[in-house]
Amino acid sequence: MSPRIKVLGVFAILGFLLGEVAYVMYNWVIPGLIALFPVILELEWLYWGLLGSLTTVVVLVIWATISSVK
Repeated sequence: MSPRIKVLGVFAILGFLLGEVAYVMYNWVIPGLIALFPVILELEWLYWGLLGSLTTVVVLVIWATISSVK
């Protein structure tokens, strides 16, 4: 089996597992957190802060990937 096929297979398995984690988070974890902490999770500034930090990390990873170190 070629190395390329092995890498694609590993990423396919990782993608499947991440999809399963997202399913569990969506159906059980998030509703449970909302039930436990209704006031905190209703604050819009919390969502915007998390979105901003996620965006910053994604931009940093993209920059680090495409920049060349000499």
